[in-house]
This record gives sequence, C-alpha cells and structure tokens, in this order.
Amino acid sequence: MAKGQHLTRHQQGIVKRYYEHRDTISLQKLAELVSELYLADAKKATKLWESARVALATCGGDAKRIDTILLKKDVVGLAALVNELSGGK
Repeated sequence: MAKGQHLTRHQQGIVKRYYEHRDTISLQKLAELVSELYLADAKKATKLWESARVALATCGGDAKRIDTILLKKDVVGLAALVNELSGGK
C-alpha cells in the first residue's frame, strides 16, 4: 500500500477473510474454468488453460498429475482433480 494509507477495521476484516478462504475461491474458479473449457473454442481454450495453470498452482495437489493434465489439456481429468481437491469422491 502507498505510504499513509491505512485500512479501516472493516476493510481489514474483508482482506483477512479473503486470505482465509483463498483455497476455496481458487477451487470455485477452477470449477468454473472446467465448465468454460468444455464449451470454448480453440483460441479461447488456450487462454483458459493458462488460467487453470495459475489457479492449480495455488490449490496444491500432486504436481506430476497436474502437469500431465495440463500437458494433455485433459478437461475430464481436470474436472476429476477439482472434484477430489474440493473433497468430493
């Protein structure tokens, strides 16, 4: 933040809650990306896969499996991974 700018108590609470729920936010974003990837054309899909790469980096998981999914651009595998990370079976 710039010098002299301070957050109010309310703003501090918002920022704190964002960082507490950051993993949940990333998983939600990944779930939305899976839906968009199913419907996207080739040009848009490239951009969406890059977004998925960034979101997966913040979620964690098996790096080797993530790399394989991203390399193959496997939407079904990505959907399964997101389901596992979110606690579904």
